[in-house]
Amino acid sequence: MSPDIATSKSPTGTAAIAARMAPMVDTVRTRVLPRFIPLFQYLTRTETHTYAFSVAANAILAFFPFVLLMLTVSRRFFHSWGLDTLLLQVLHDNLPAAQTGQDLVVRSLNAMVGTKAVVTLWSIIVLLFTSTGVFLPLEVALNEVWGVKKSRSYLMNQVVSFGLTFLIGLLAMVSVALTGAGQSLTRFFLFPIAHLGFVENVLRVVVYLMFQVIAVIASITIFFLVYWLLPNCKVPYRSVLPSAIATGVLWEAAKYIYVIALPHLDFRESYGPFSTSVTLIMWAFISGLIMLAGARSCVLGRADEPAS
Repeated sequence: MSPDIATSKSPTGTAAIAARMAPMVDTVRTRVLPRFIPLFQYLTRTETHTYAFSVAANAILAFFPFVLLMLTVSRRFFHSWGLDTLLLQVLHDNLPAAQTGQDLVVRSLNAMVGTKAVVTLWSIIVLLFTSTGVFLPLEVALNEVWGVKKSRSYLMNQVVSFGLTFLIGLLAMVSVALTGAGQSLTRFFLFPIAHLGFVENVLRVVVYLMFQVIAVIASITIFFLVYWLLPNCKVPYRSVLPSAIATGVLWEAAKYIYVIALPHLDFRESYGPFSTSVTLIMWAFISGLIMLAGARSCVLGRADEPAS
């Protein structure tokens, strides 16, 4: 091929590549950047970090009484010892902490469940106050996102917060129950070949994948309920559903990335015996930022549909 022909074809090839990339570049310029830049600016604000830290601190305070109540209900009121064991197993496998931290948390919770009635009563009292501490800054942040000037009264926020806590607990129990039902159903279908050595490994993989799917659906539902019910205004559900889906998937992915990064963060070297607490607080802070980012994206994605 002569240099003249190659030279004449080169611009044509470049023009063809540019023509193919033009729609992608236009999409990034007109849709992605106008949403990403304001979202990045929102996440770097001091107020946003203050909200996220407040949510993280109260989430840690609410975590233990919340799990204790779920374990107590499953063990004492429904006599579901199988569900209780599965709940501890799910908690152990999905807690964003190192192996020693997972063992410590699950062992401590298991030892506390059902020991005294006062423990359950104290868990309810603590949960009443800490749930407000979680959802109050979230309500203020969501009201700011939607342009609402007035927040609920403390009493109404207490009612809404405890209602959301109850719905989240119910959703968690249903998720674990569905996982247990799926595990039993899988065992039933694999029973004819149960004598084969690989069946137990297949069961573990199936149950693990099943729970991950249920966990993603549960996460999306939780974010949807928070985005839809917590702001002190009428929010169109169509405005929050896409953001809830994206935030739920992102939160689950971020959890695995965080667990993978834990050995490199090496909190034990810096914090010693407090490393498990620091690990959970850091994850709660990251979760708060992800939740606030999803809330902000609701408005950025549907700016033409403001709350009334």
